[in-house]
Amino acid sequence: MEQIYTIPINEAFEKSAADSSCGCPFCSIYKIFEQRELELILGASMMEPDVRIKTNESGFCKEHYSMLLSLGKKLPLALILESHLDNIRDMIKANNLLPAVSAKKTVQSLTKLNDSCYICDRLQNIFSNVIDNAAYLFGVDPEFKKKCAAQPYFCLPHYAAFLSAGKNTLKGSQFNEFYKCIYNIESKYINSVKDNVSFFVKKFDYRYENEPWGDAKDAVEKALEALTGEYPKH
Repeated sequence: MEQIYTIPINEAFEKSAADSSCGCPFCSIYKIFEQRELELILGASMMEPDVRIKTNESGFCKEHYSMLLSLGKKLPLALILESHLDNIRDMIKANNLLPAVSAKKTVQSLTKLNDSCYICDRLQNIFSNVIDNAAYLFGVDPEFKKKCAAQPYFCLPHYAAFLSAGKNTLKGSQFNEFYKCIYNIESKYINSVKDNVSFFVKKFDYRYENEPWGDAKDAVEKALEALTGEYPKH
């Protein structure tokens, strides 16, 4: 395993340890790498032949198309779309003599395309290494253990991924220490999220209408953030 992501991991864990509003450190790291990939694809990577071949074949998911457009660089995006649409046009060309065969092939190709995204694929590969590296750091760096123990929480998807990486990377007493550390963080966090949702529900009962909201006013949004890693946009 290459230890190449230690700087962004340490920085994200330090920020979340110092300021709980930074939230799940892995979400912060993910957003940094996602933004970097978006900028690269409309910049230096756009003209690399091997990258264009992959974007022509894979395209992007709906969310990443929207994010690419929001960067305001329409010309490079149009160039990517131009060659991608050429690929799609070839994909759906009909053989009128064998419509059943053509339809089946088109459905298979478009179904595969709908499930693919160049940026998602890149991020999945990068982020798998990030989480593996974080588990490795827990085993070799006493300072990182302290940072890990000071985290406010992990979103559930990243908690599961971190736990899995720890199980694969750490052995014996090291894993036991790791498990206890992140379990205590997550157990406290989920209990808090659930209690706030329960209080949010109670606030619709007239008997609780004069009770202060506390941290429960956006309990639904925070619960969705816990479950998905993304605070909902309104």
